[in-house]
Amino acid sequence: MAMLASYFDSFISKMPSLSTSDHASVVSLNLFVALLCACIVLGHLLEENRWMNESITALLIGLATGVVILLISKGKSSHLLVFSEDLFFIYLLPPIIFNAGFQVKKKQFFRNFVTIMLFGAIGTVISCTVITLGVTQFFKKLDIGTFDLGDYLAIGAIFAATDSVCTLQVLNQDETPLLYSLVFGEGVVNDATSVVVFNAIQSFDLTHLNHEAAFHLLGNFLYLFLLSTLLGVATGLISAYVIKKLYFGRHSTDREVALMMLMAYLSYMLAELFDLSGILTVFFCGIVMSHYTWHNVTESSRITTKHTFATLSFLAETFIFLYVGMDALDIDKWRSVSDSPGTSVAVSSILIGLLMLGRAAFVFPLSFLSNLAKKNESEKINFKMQVVIWWAGLMRGAVSMALAYNKFTRAGHTDLRGNAIMITSTITVCLFSTVFGMLTKPLIRHLLPHQKATTSMLSDDNNTPKSIQIPLLDQDSFIEFAGNHNVPRPDSIRGFLTRPTRTVHYYWRQFDDSFMRPVFGGRGFVPFVPGSPTERDPPDLSKA
Repeated sequence: MAMLASYFDSFISKMPSLSTSDHASVVSLNLFVALLCACIVLGHLLEENRWMNESITALLIGLATGVVILLISKGKSSHLLVFSEDLFFIYLLPPIIFNAGFQVKKKQFFRNFVTIMLFGAIGTVISCTVITLGVTQFFKKLDIGTFDLGDYLAIGAIFAATDSVCTLQVLNQDETPLLYSLVFGEGVVNDATSVVVFNAIQSFDLTHLNHEAAFHLLGNFLYLFLLSTLLGVATGLISAYVIKKLYFGRHSTDREVALMMLMAYLSYMLAELFDLSGILTVFFCGIVMSHYTWHNVTESSRITTKHTFATLSFLAETFIFLYVGMDALDIDKWRSVSDSPGTSVAVSSILIGLLMLGRAAFVFPLSFLSNLAKKNESEKINFKMQVVIWWAGLMRGAVSMALAYNKFTRAGHTDLRGNAIMITSTITVCLFSTVFGMLTKPLIRHLLPHQKATTSMLSDDNNTPKSIQIPLLDQDSFIEFAGNHNVPRPDSIRGFLTRPTRTVHYYWRQFDDSFMRPVFGGRGFVPFVPGSPTERDPPDLSKA
């Protein structure tokens, strides 16, 4: 114990300048890796527990570790590593978002794309507005320092960023495809919107705010949103074209996997280079790669990439929750607010109340509007689903933490009391909402009893890296399905008006098969690899 304490003392004294040559840093990294292993093992053992999930397990292990470090270091620190928003945004966030796009069931995602954009973009703006108005009214009555309009808007953007990981870990996209796609899609678009709004606020002159400036801010937001999406799509298509033309599979599976990983990361870094939204870019790059690039590589490369991206995403998520748990006990931040704990508690309570109000302000009204545009009852969002969507968005996590650090600290530290209160309040909200997420499993089991996965072809989507079988509808199967279910043909005006989602998907499939796949590959393209019978014969799409 004494030797371990000396290691921590040496590490803490050299906290600003960590390097791999520093023995204390090596010890700390070893301990952190051991904790990650413990999180994986305990998360697996508690997988069937009705209260726990892997995120909460990592968070609690981080809290317990922080207490031990505090005791060993005699109250000097609770960390093994120093938090940096650059570490989060550059290294940890990209694999999580890319894997989300790479593994998503695209048919469900794009079928509900309008609703997802309503929740993720417009809903985030509504939530940000509610939180901003609320903190402007309440914080002025509390003695927490001097904040201007930019600070209040930044607080709104920070706490509008959701963390739906807890809910997604207990939702099954085969059993509840509609709910899963809405929660998942909103979470990704929400994070991107929050970061874009936050960056726009940081770079915008709010001293002369008028109608013209507001429209300029809106135009800048739409510009970033559209350009970020196009950059991700372009990068994914380039990777598909290069691999299809150069036939990397003939030489080395390693080259295929390496190129896919590097192109995915390049898309994110290009977005950061051009001051775009890296989250949106890498997400749509993942969607395009799973649709085209993944089908252009050999079978061994498909298996490798599927598990590699999933593993990197899982490790990044575990790392984030583990560190947030330890950072919650950072003694320096709490020391700055120790003279007024009541104020810190009041700020945290106000923020939690505004989070709940902000979510309700858009989930239920926008769900009502979305249901008006849908005639099929199975596609409507019932009240129980709305409650789950509202609940899922109450969780706050790493994105909120990173944005708060970016706004209220320098190099992870702050000496200003108001800024310290905001950091500690952000930590409190993240901890409270994530641990409160322990109720997610019981809530979903109560509201949404176990349902058998649908076998409908329109609700299934195996054209993802989760399966090499591709049951997508061609023209004949669509017409046959329409004939059996009394659905108007897609080439009629009535069909377009009554089933617009199906019709748009049908015409996109025609365009995809006629123009995109011949150039970029994808389903049906099988690279020739000598000695590989499974790769030599293309799949029989007529049986799909």
